[in-house]
Amino acid sequence: MTISILRTADAWWVDTPAGALEIDTTATTTADLLADRAAIAAARTADPVPVAGLEWRSPVTTPCRVVAQMTNYTSHVIDAGMNPKTVPLTFFRKSSASITGPFDRIVKPPHVRLLDYEVEIGLVIGRDIPVGTTITESNLADYVAGLVVTNDISARDIQLPQTQFYEAKSYPSFTPVGPALVLLSGDEFERFDDLRLQLRVNGELRQNSLVGADIIYHPLQALQSLSRFQDLAAGDLILTGTPAGTALSAPPKPVEILAALMPPAVKWKAFVKRQARKLDYLQHGDVVESRIGTDDGAIDLGTQRNTVTYT
Repeated sequence: MTISILRTADAWWVDTPAGALEIDTTATTTADLLADRAAIAAARTADPVPVAGLEWRSPVTTPCRVVAQMTNYTSHVIDAGMNPKTVPLTFFRKSSASITGPFDRIVKPPHVRLLDYEVEIGLVIGRDIPVGTTITESNLADYVAGLVVTNDISARDIQLPQTQFYEAKSYPSFTPVGPALVLLSGDEFERFDDLRLQLRVNGELRQNSLVGADIIYHPLQALQSLSRFQDLAAGDLILTGTPAGTALSAPPKPVEILAALMPPAVKWKAFVKRQARKLDYLQHGDVVESRIGTDDGAIDLGTQRNTVTYT
């Protein structure tokens, strides 16, 4: 059975139907907590506390590495005007300073015009992975402690005209995480393909995809690739891509052909102007709800709910 770990400012908790059970631990980081499995197990003897009465923080603590997969869902690749059969396995980095809580505000910097969303499954690393580590299907669950709901918020007018992924995705509050870090057994991790990603804006369903029918590169392939060149540590966070439904999508072919003939400065100015007319980009006061779980409820990563604020 899955174990859902919650975090407040000064404590760790196990979420149960009866309420939240406080974990008796001195752990201050996600890595420390994952090393204290005995304390997690012992929390079953604690008195439950109503979940609604607590202020939840990201169950992934900072600093940590945040690595994200690019264009990893067929529907998203097609929506971006690319060919899923030729998309390579690629990554980019985000600053862990962008991590925020599951119910905190998403804050748009004043200079950003195109604020977008991407619901993603986050893999939380459970033990150190030095470069050269051999990761196989049989030991994958030894290295991935559990899963979290994440939202890869993106400033598209920074990301694309400047080809600046790191800045565009690293502003404070641009990576809501949680509410729960859901610890999985090996058998449960085998149901990764049964997870459904959903994102709503003001109640309107924008993204809705079943992993197994859409994903291109699975966690095993991602970690095998990363372990060739990137040390990872317990508590690090890997974002695994998003399905179609983001505000950004490829322009019609005639527009794309015309844009290719323009000088870069003119092309990107026209791009931002055209995109700014779309109402799908996040507006001040919008409420973004991201949910991930299996349709039968056996694995439930929970729902995060963030309100957008313009500064």
